[in-house]
Amino acid sequence: MTPEKRKLMTDSFSRSETLKFYNAQLLELETDFVSIKIPKMEMMTRTAGMFNGAMIASLVDVSSGYAAVSHYEQDCYVVTVELKVNYLRPAIGDALISKAYVVKGGSKISVIRTEIYTVNEDHSSESHVATSLVTMMKIK
Repeated sequence: MTPEKRKLMTDSFSRSETLKFYNAQLLELETDFVSIKIPKMEMMTRTAGMFNGAMIASLVDVSSGYAAVSHYEQDCYVVTVELKVNYLRPAIGDALISKAYVVKGGSKISVIRTEIYTVNEDHSSESHVATSLVTMMKIK
């Protein structure tokens, strides 16, 4: 990834009102791979204390979008065509971490596999809580 492309993507991440609202942190940004961390907030949890499935799906969507954009050399814009999430276990932890990998990047359509984990504050425990497959379409 060129320094210019990296700057475009990190600037986009920093401007996102949704990601600011979630206190999201960009952990890794490479061509065909993105990792994002979101700390737990009360509004993101169910009464039992686990992350709500909607929060996980939102993180899958955002991570997959950034991974898809990372695949292309030029600046671009992508939209979600299809998003499937399999919830593997209750998402109990202090933060969510996404790891989004481009499986197939085409000229218009990309397929991304995004894994979601929970971690404790000290990162001593990581639990795989969801797996997803997302199709994104480049529109610009």
